[in-house]
Amino acid sequence: MTTSRFTIGDDAFLLDGRPHRILSGALHYFRIHPEHWADRIHKARLLGLNTIETYVPWNDHAPTPDEWITDGRLDLGAFLDLVHEAGMHAIVRPGPYICAEYDNGGLPGWLFRDPSVGVRRSEPLFLAAVETYLRRVYEIVVPRQIDHGGPVVLVQIENEYGAYGSDAAYLRALVDLTRDAGIDVPLTTVDQPEPDMLRNGSLPDLLKTGSFGSRSPERLATLRAAQPTGPLMSSEYWNGWFDHWGGVHHTTPAEAQARDLDELLALGASVNLYMVHGGTNFGFTNGANDKGVYEPTITSYDYDAPIDEAGRLTEKYFAFREVFAKYTDVPDLDFDDPRSIEDPTAHTPAPVPVVEMAGSTPLLGVLGRLGHFARASAAPTFDELGVYRGYLVLRAALPDAGSPTSGESRGHVLEVGEVRDRAIVFVDGARIGVLERARGDRRLALPAGAELIVLLEDQGRVNYDQRIGEPKGLIGEVTVDGRTAEWTALPLDLDLLAASGAGADPLVSSSPLVGPGIARFEFSLGAPADLFLDSGGLGKGVAFVNGFPLGRYWSDGPQRTLYVPGPATRSGINELVLFETEVDAPSPAFAALADLGPARADAFDVQGA
Repeated sequence: MTTSRFTIGDDAFLLDGRPHRILSGALHYFRIHPEHWADRIHKARLLGLNTIETYVPWNDHAPTPDEWITDGRLDLGAFLDLVHEAGMHAIVRPGPYICAEYDNGGLPGWLFRDPSVGVRRSEPLFLAAVETYLRRVYEIVVPRQIDHGGPVVLVQIENEYGAYGSDAAYLRALVDLTRDAGIDVPLTTVDQPEPDMLRNGSLPDLLKTGSFGSRSPERLATLRAAQPTGPLMSSEYWNGWFDHWGGVHHTTPAEAQARDLDELLALGASVNLYMVHGGTNFGFTNGANDKGVYEPTITSYDYDAPIDEAGRLTEKYFAFREVFAKYTDVPDLDFDDPRSIEDPTAHTPAPVPVVEMAGSTPLLGVLGRLGHFARASAAPTFDELGVYRGYLVLRAALPDAGSPTSGESRGHVLEVGEVRDRAIVFVDGARIGVLERARGDRRLALPAGAELIVLLEDQGRVNYDQRIGEPKGLIGEVTVDGRTAEWTALPLDLDLLAASGAGADPLVSSSPLVGPGIARFEFSLGAPADLFLDSGGLGKGVAFVNGFPLGRYWSDGPQRTLYVPGPATRSGINELVLFETEVDAPSPAFAALADLGPARADAFDVQGA
């Protein structure tokens, strides 16, 4: 086993005592199908990079306090081993908060059940939970440090903490825990290059790094003023941006971005491209922003990165490669390499298999098979039920609305304190309306009837600033005609949704789909292949291929296709299952190329990932 030593010098990183520049790119293992990890790492190396950086999502690894999942797409150890096999170094950023446009900034929802837990500060209950989490992460990372013969050269403490708080005791507790767990490589922090953030987000013995996407000379000067010695590094160099539902697809001009990257490297700085390959918010993992208006992040995390969501090389890849070639030895591109580097001039269209309907079932007719209704005196939130993603059904009997004199029926009024995030309302099985968080809806007139049903969707938990951890569902007082109703609640079993088309499962039949429901389709492939699911004939919902959760789709756009990773498909008959909430006759198809919507080119230098 060959070991090395990685340290911080007066003005450079030192690898076995010699100056070393980090040329890194962010790859989030949890946003990439595991069978694609090696391919994306290989392409990053051929770009000219020598390091791969990743966050670690606490909420995925520990969906409950007693769980710890490290297999499949959460096998951090296997991912780091592939980085090492590729001859590259690694940077690990375990948070505990990661932002990343990820659900709840990577913090598990169960942390917030107890209001006495002081999140992201030196509060004993929070620190106890963090210790359990970080020690589990470090059991994976410690033996993979560079001085143990592995790839890891840096570990980050917290994440852009200066934009959130200034609790130095909290940061010190994280450092002490990290060192006690056996991490001996250098520790870093990252903040936007503003004096207050750099001061509040770090400690004197930690290396400060910057997060920005343009004006590199100015940003590095601010960083140097805050830290007179040590290597300069942009550990989040924003070479693209993310998108929200209902917005536009953000891009950054390749030529301008490459020019700024050149300026950064010319000053001797190290860099971590955020992102070199963005990947996908599979399933229900997307985050959201709320600066007065709630904006959930789309399923694609393409990020206008040099390697696109489907692993294809872009114009930006080759513009950056020319820049890196000025500062390092860049490997030759071999388009005959068996690891599938694709000729950028010939992006092969994806297969477009024919999709055939195989059955559908309206949701309201099968609620009893999707779980068990629990009684509650008030409308429970997702969090009160121990559910932190997906859908929740609330049901209540409506009060008698008959007039004692005329015998005529009159309607009702549903009022809520706040809806988080979207509620479809039914009376006696008929859809009445939708309450949207983004519109600030609070009130809905109801017709006379016997049964009220509300289908709630958590569209993604806020991942930045002070609204992380907020509960989901109907928040505050919920009344019908000014009175509190008696409710029963049913969290939808997402595993059943994914498997609802399997074999002769009775959830999917030949019933017509009216209102929200489950629709099953089939398509054939000669061999497994990357695909692009065209959502043009769909409304709003989530899609699964052979049980693999592709993520959310929505006609609001901008995203118009969902990426289907080839390893999720198979030769022969494949199953596509949709949980559709808006249209009665969804008509999915496949497209030859990705379509992330109308693009707006810009250079970004605002709040980052």
